[in-house]
Amino acid sequence: MDKIIITANSDEQQLFIAVKEVLIQARSKAYVAVNSAMVDAYWTVGKLIVSQQGGEEKAEYGSHLLEYLSANLTKELGKGFTVTNLKYMRMFYQTFPNRHALRDELTWTHYRLLLKVENREAREFYMDEAVKAQWSTRQLERQINTFYYDRLLSSRDKSGVSNELYTKDLEPFNPKQIVRDPYVLEFAGLHGNTDFYESDLEQALITHLQQFLLELGRGFSFVARQKRITFDGRHFYIDLVFYNYLLKCFVLIDLKLGDLSHQDLGQMQMYVHYYEREMMSDGDNPPIGIVLCADKSDTIVKYTLPKDEHNIFASKYKLYLPTEEELKRELSI
Repeated sequence: MDKIIITANSDEQQLFIAVKEVLIQARSKAYVAVNSAMVDAYWTVGKLIVSQQGGEEKAEYGSHLLEYLSANLTKELGKGFTVTNLKYMRMFYQTFPNRHALRDELTWTHYRLLLKVENREAREFYMDEAVKAQWSTRQLERQINTFYYDRLLSSRDKSGVSNELYTKDLEPFNPKQIVRDPYVLEFAGLHGNTDFYESDLEQALITHLQQFLLELGRGFSFVARQKRITFDGRHFYIDLVFYNYLLKCFVLIDLKLGDLSHQDLGQMQMYVHYYEREMMSDGDNPPIGIVLCADKSDTIVKYTLPKDEHNIFASKYKLYLPTEEELKRELSI
């Protein structure tokens, strides 16, 4: 059967676009409303279970009650009410006793993942960032599994640091707010025990740009790869250039497969100074330079960069998901 082609004038096309937008927004609102209702229901179920079991201190006991509820709820309402899920609902209420502190933008699956984060400040950070950055459940799971919070914390001054630093917008200008060490690049699909070149790593990051932007953090937009700068008849190439619209500055990244050298840091200084003098616009903050390397010496960084240099960083990258023990050794936490 031949397709019927219906032509339309510009007014009809505009009407179609307007109607479609209304319906898309309605579907989105309906999804948010249903999700909010389910999260609220599971929170209330958790509260009822805790209350029936004699309060939070005794809520770990009474498995017979959960088995009874599971069997009968499944019989009456269908799937979704296993003993394990009921335990999650109970834990949900215990972890978030204040219903008004919950975020309507997050789904039950988001909260299931957040319940696995034992540290309260880390959990609040992930919850806030998931809303601000609109993380999917898969993205949230990835950030938790790669210890995103701990790596961000390690990049900052540990003395007097508070959770406020992680939940507020990145103001005033402080480069350390967006730099972490190490970066986890497991999504690139490369392995440290195989031969590859810096160009391979660069291409892998570009191919998986969405995941790399997630790893970099909030506010990043991609600008260029192999950005050429020329002076005195010589060409130089910056591997990757980004712009962070929260800090209002360019972020220059150079990739190094081997150990960090003082020449790498000196070259990044040149790139940063060039961008500062030639590429900044009114309202921009000074550019940030990151040398992303397989390994580094903090001593080389210390004695290569001037004491007043706060915009150039050396960070390690890992091509696999580190274990908690490996990360603790890496961050010395």
